[in-house]
Amino acid sequence: MGFFDKISQGLKKTRDAIVGQVAAAFQPGRALTDDDYDALEEALLRADVGPQATDRLLAAVRTTLKDSSYKGTPAEALQNAVEFLLADASRAAASRAAALRAGVAPAAGPPPKPFVTLVVGVNGTGKTTTIAKLANHYRREGESVLLVACDTFRAAAADQLEVWAKRAGVEIHRQAEGADPASVAFDGIARAKARGVDRVLVDTAGRLHVKANLMAELEKIRRVIGKAEPGAPHETLLVLDATMGQNSLAQAREFDKALALSGLALTKLDGTAKGGVVLAIAETLKLSILWVGVGEGMDDLIPFDAAEYARGLVGAR
Repeated sequence: MGFFDKISQGLKKTRDAIVGQVAAAFQPGRALTDDDYDALEEALLRADVGPQATDRLLAAVRTTLKDSSYKGTPAEALQNAVEFLLADASRAAASRAAALRAGVAPAAGPPPKPFVTLVVGVNGTGKTTTIAKLANHYRREGESVLLVACDTFRAAAADQLEVWAKRAGVEIHRQAEGADPASVAFDGIARAKARGVDRVLVDTAGRLHVKANLMAELEKIRRVIGKAEPGAPHETLLVLDATMGQNSLAQAREFDKALALSGLALTKLDGTAKGGVVLAIAETLKLSILWVGVGEGMDDLIPFDAAEYARGLVGAR
């Protein structure tokens, strides 16, 4: 099953929540009334698109439909607006990432080895399973992968990650329960360098984003990773639960403030009518959605595609 089929199925509840509410307004050849725009606004907000992104989308649709040269439908105008919003956020995120890398890592040349990804998120978002699915993806792409278990305080956390590592067919680095997480990260990266591993995925404890001391621990892990491998972590990935809607936006804001996120992995997109939070995050924080989870299988974490997301969300063509 291709990306569009998966994302279209995953977005069904959200698509029904948006397009289903304005189906009559989206009929080809119809001129949208003020009531139609009000209905569309309400549908977008209910899907957790958020006020900022909703205002931008509505303005874009109005501008497009006022253009006498435009021959498409209202639904196509919305779909184009969604795609452009996501592309704009991706460009902004790429520009910020380049600025952060300046003076730290070479701008060109082969990717660093090992390529270190720091994975963060609160408990219950699907972070551990997302790491396993990422490991499975990279292994199938021909890369060697090492998981580093830095959640050393939650009972059986490393055991759980080890089970997933076996399922994904990759190695894991772990230490005794209660070990210092930053020390585990340092030793794990040293192991990866000694063995010539291509990718390191660093798991962390599921921290409550409102706890300043716990966020400070993540910052410490990041600093120590940089000492183990200059320029690392090369990617800081936040895992969010799509069913949490606007709460996910609050989490992303706090984690980004502390860690300067590279992007997001959004899980459980298939189980919610709140999938519009992708747009809220993109417009408000200018963060890239890198991965989306649309099922429980190992192959159900897929690289994000803005155009296909827009198509799956609106279904205009």
